[in-house]
Amino acid sequence: MSLFYSHSWVSEMLQLPLVVTAQVDLLLVLVSLLAFWTRLSHLSYPNAVVFDEVYYGQFVSLYMKRVFFIDDSGPPLGHMILAFGAYLGGFDGNFVWNRIGAEYPTTVNVWSLRLLPALCGALCVPLVYLLTLELKFSHLSLTASFSDFSSHVYIWLILSGVSCGAVVGVKYMGLFSYLLLLVVASLHTWKLIGDKTISHRNVCVQCVHRVLCLVVVPVLLYVFWFYVHLSFLNRSGPHDQLMSSAFQASLQGGLSRITRGQPLEVAYGSQVTLRSSVSQPIPCWLHSHKVNYPIRYDNGRGSSHQQQVTCYPFKDVNNWWIIKDPGRQQLVVDTPPRPVRHGDVIQLVHGMTSRFLNSHDVAAPMSPHTQEVSGYIDFNVSMPAQNLWRVDISNREAESEVWKTILSEVRLVHVNTSAVLKLSGVPLPDWGFRQLEVVADKLFKAHSSSLEWTVEEHRYGTSQEQKEREAELHSPTHIDVDRKISFWAKFVELQWKMLTVKQEESEHKYSSSPLEWITMETNIAYWLHSSTNAQIHLIGNPVSWGVGNLSLLAYQLLAVVYLLRRRRGLKDVPDGVWDQFVCLGCVCVGGWLVNFVPFLLMDKTLFLYHYLPALCYLYLLSPALLEHAHTHLLSSLTHQRALCVGALAVLLSIFLTYRTFCPLTYGSPELSAHQLQGLKWRDTWDILYRRR
Repeated sequence: MSLFYSHSWVSEMLQLPLVVTAQVDLLLVLVSLLAFWTRLSHLSYPNAVVFDEVYYGQFVSLYMKRVFFIDDSGPPLGHMILAFGAYLGGFDGNFVWNRIGAEYPTTVNVWSLRLLPALCGALCVPLVYLLTLELKFSHLSLTASFSDFSSHVYIWLILSGVSCGAVVGVKYMGLFSYLLLLVVASLHTWKLIGDKTISHRNVCVQCVHRVLCLVVVPVLLYVFWFYVHLSFLNRSGPHDQLMSSAFQASLQGGLSRITRGQPLEVAYGSQVTLRSSVSQPIPCWLHSHKVNYPIRYDNGRGSSHQQQVTCYPFKDVNNWWIIKDPGRQQLVVDTPPRPVRHGDVIQLVHGMTSRFLNSHDVAAPMSPHTQEVSGYIDFNVSMPAQNLWRVDISNREAESEVWKTILSEVRLVHVNTSAVLKLSGVPLPDWGFRQLEVVADKLFKAHSSSLEWTVEEHRYGTSQEQKEREAELHSPTHIDVDRKISFWAKFVELQWKMLTVKQEESEHKYSSSPLEWITMETNIAYWLHSSTNAQIHLIGNPVSWGVGNLSLLAYQLLAVVYLLRRRRGLKDVPDGVWDQFVCLGCVCVGGWLVNFVPFLLMDKTLFLYHYLPALCYLYLLSPALLEHAHTHLLSSLTHQRALCVGALAVLLSIFLTYRTFCPLTYGSPELSAHQLQGLKWRDTWDILYRRR
C-alpha cells in the first residue's frame, strides 16, 4: 500500500504544470550584442601583422614549438590565451614576425589568432554595465546580506578571486586593481566585524571565506599559470642564457645536451667552467688568455703585468680551469675521486695556459678600490704567488657540503687577503678586448650574486701532460648522473629574472607620456596598407573621453562641497546615499588613480593603450554620477528632463563620433587624403595618407 500511494503521489506531481520564471535584462542583452558586433566584425581584416602582433606573435610561435622564453612585460597567462587561439586555428608557429604590415600566409588563420583577445574586450562592456548596477544598488542591501550569506555570494566571491588571479596573471599592472579590491573588501569586512547582530561564529566563517576566495585563490592561480607555462615550455630557446645553469640543464637541448652525463661532484683534478651567478642580460664565464695587463694604464697607475683574468660572455676553450690540491702536483682525478668540500683550500689552474688564478695587493684596472685578479707569472720581481682560494658553498644547507656541478653556488675566498672573487661587470678597454673585469673584493655585500660562481661544464681530468690535457678539454667524458631542479626553484628564479632582467628599450615613434593620454594628444598608427590610404589607428572617442574627464572633475568638486557642508552639519543627502557616493568614489576614482598614477613614476616606454584600464573606471563613474545628480540633486522636473535630454544628446554624439572614426578603427572603407585630413581633430595626431 505504501508503494502504491507513493506512486500515485508522484503521478499527481508529474501532472502539475511546470512553470519556469526567467528575468531578462534587455538592455544588458543589447549592449552585449553591440559589444560583440563591434569587436568581432571585420576581425580577419587586415590579413597582415598589426602593431603589437609583431611582438606577441613571436611568443605565440615559441609556444607552438614549446620553446622556453622570458617576457619581462608580464606573467604568461596573456601569452597562453593568444597561443590557445592560435592553436585552435591550427597555427604551427612557422611564421616570421619581423615587421608590421607583413602579409599572413594562407596557412595562418588570422581570425583565430585575434578571436580570444576580441572576446575579452567585448566582455568588458557587459562587465562595466553590471558593475554600474552594483555600484548603484548592491551597497544599500549590503547590510542585509551580512546576515544571509547565501550560496550565490560564495560563487561571486570565488569568481572575483578567479578574476583577480587572471588579471595579475596577464599583466602586473592588474595588481593595482587587485589591491583596490582588497581594500574595499577589507572595509566591508571591518563593518561586518562590528555588526553585533551577527554571531561570532558567522563572522569568523565569513572572514575565512573572504580570505580564501580573495587571497588564497588568486595566489594559487598565479602559481598555476607559471606551472603550466614551465611544464609546457620544456625546450631550449633563445632566452636560456638568462637563467641559471641548473635551470638550463632542465630544458631539452641547449645546455642539457652539453651537460648530459657530467660528473655531479667536483673533485681534485676536475676540469670545470665557472659561470657567474650575477643577474644580467648576458651571462659570462671565468676566463683567461695569453695576454698580460698593461704595465701602466691610461691614468698612470701601474699593474702587475701578469696574465689577464676576465669574464667572457661566450663559450670558449679558455674558460676551462682545473681544480688542484695545493699539496700535490698532479692535475688528474684520483680513483676513486676525492670530492671538494666546503671550507677546502684549492688552487685553480687555467687549462690552456697552466697559469694559477692569483690575487694580490695591486689595484684592479677599472675598480681601483678592489684587488687585481691575474694568472700568476713569476717575473722574479719579489712578488710571490698568492694563489690559494678557500671554497665557500653558500647554499650548502639546501644542497650539500660537497661542491656539486650546476647545483652549488660557490664563493672563492682569497686565503692571503680574505677578498672574494667577484665579477665587477665593468668592461675592460681595448687592451682587454672589452671583456668584463674580474676582481677580488674585501668590502663586499654579504648577499651579492656577483660573488657567486657555478660549475656549469665539468669533466674528470685524466691527462697530466699539457698537450694531452689541451686535447682532452675538447673531448669530455660522460658519467650518467641524474640531476633535477624542482618547480618551486624554477618558479622563484623566473620571478626574480622577470623583475630584474630588463630588455633594452628605445624611444618609439608612437610612445607618449601619461599626461598626454588625458587630453587625447596622442594616437597610435597600428597598420597602414602598403599601397592605399587604408589604415588602422588607436584613437579614443573624443566625446566619451571628454565625458569621462568631466565626470572625474565633477565628482571631486561635488565631494568637496559635500564634505564641507557635512562638516557644518548640513546633510544634503541621506546617510545611505552618502555611503553610496563614497563607495562610488572609492571604486571609480580610486580605480582611476591606481591605474594611472603609477605610470607617472615609471621609466619605460609607454603607449596610449596603457591608459585603457584607468579609462574604464571613468566610464563606470559617468553613468553612476549622472544617476546621482538626477535622483538627489535635481528636484525640479524641468531640470531632470533637461538632464535626460542632455544625456541622450551625449549618447548620440558618441555614436556619431564612433561612426566618423570607423574607417580608422576597422581600416575600411579607404578614405581619400582630404577625408583623412578632416579626421585630424588634434594637430598632434599622426594621421597617415598618400597624396594622389
